[in-house]
Amino acid sequence: MSGFVEKPEPVQVPGLVHLHTGKVRDLYQNAEGDLVMVASDRTSVYDWVLPTEIPDKGRILTQLSLWWFDLLADIVPNHVISTELPEGAPAQWAGRTMVCRSLRMVPVECVARGYLTGSGLVEYNRDRTVCGLALPEGLVDGSELPAPIFTPATKAEVGEHDENVSYEEVAREVGAETAALLRQTTLAVYGRARDIARERGIILADTKFEFGYDEQGTLVIADEVLTPDSSRFWPADLWEPGRAQPSFDKQFVRDHLTDPALGWDRNGEEPPPGLPAEVVEQSRARYVEAYERLTGTAWS
Repeated sequence: MSGFVEKPEPVQVPGLVHLHTGKVRDLYQNAEGDLVMVASDRTSVYDWVLPTEIPDKGRILTQLSLWWFDLLADIVPNHVISTELPEGAPAQWAGRTMVCRSLRMVPVECVARGYLTGSGLVEYNRDRTVCGLALPEGLVDGSELPAPIFTPATKAEVGEHDENVSYEEVAREVGAETAALLRQTTLAVYGRARDIARERGIILADTKFEFGYDEQGTLVIADEVLTPDSSRFWPADLWEPGRAQPSFDKQFVRDHLTDPALGWDRNGEEPPPGLPAEVVEQSRARYVEAYERLTGTAWS
């Protein structure tokens, strides 16, 4: 069992229809048929959405995504129409809301990996492959790959696991032409972002994107992009292959929840407990640091 420990009630806004409550984002539709995405301060680990929020997290994710969208616009268009608050929306939505085009979403998580870790490391240690792609011998946790690879996954509902799949499975699911375009665009975006992050002392180990088609049949990048929730960012000066790397994400939360002293079993049926204040503050500080190091702008 997993999912929401405490599922929140959606905010009701006149003129907006609530469509979905996700792990982090709430999705609405306005009278024009556009989507209104609101990033909350919720956090999820091990397929659970925790009862404790990380202050400012939704604003950081939104503002960082918007920063990246601008830098990537010459590679792929994005779905953002406006960041203005819909009429009647609560003030706390400011800075965390995007009004977006409605797209025909591609049912694939498009993952790019430049370094070996996570589920890719598990498969590599077993088969010397990642999503069926053969890799050389001798790689360890944190190793840089010979070249970035496209390792897609299925999209999962709240409380379920994304599952890595082969490129051939993606081609069967969405067609060969779309699969090729997804791979090409994913690796192009990753390459641009990797180089920008590297200039700022950050390693972009891997990241995932979501794409959809607009009414003209153009592939468009959607949702969030290149945030600590969708990417593994590592401090370049602390990178040391052969061990787990320090990261700008939810690692403080994961470490706390898997501490044997806490007594929570991530594979059991019981939901995780709330987070203590120090874990919340450490996690927030890492999100803020990632934003500031990448953008060169102080968070406020």
